[in-house]
Amino acid sequence: MAAVPPTSCGVPMDAFEDLMKKMKGMTADQQAQWIAENKKACICPTCPTYNGCAKKNEELLFCATGKSFMCISAEKGCMCPTCPVTKAAGLKYKNFCTRGAEKAQRYEHTIWGTKIP
Repeated sequence: MAAVPPTSCGVPMDAFEDLMKKMKGMTADQQAQWIAENKKACICPTCPTYNGCAKKNEELLFCATGKSFMCISAEKGCMCPTCPVTKAAGLKYKNFCTRGAEKAQRYEHTIWGTKIP
């Protein structure tokens, strides 16, 4: 018999939603450890959009931490779809350094009903 996927309000959760549910149950230290571990797999520095300012300020893992605070404002290409974190975390979106974390983009797209290419 196949395993029944986890649900939220009766709707099957995808991998990202399942991860968020698990992270909600983590302590702040455990969440920080998850971020530190995933920063090691992060490929942001190989992206054409990533710049010297972001490198100097050690900005990484925008998919989890959100937009670049002050360094990145223009999109010059996106490597997010090829990142191992994207696959492992079940991410749908991209351009996290300029558009926000996966969670933020999902919320925005739910509210506005649109998908930014």
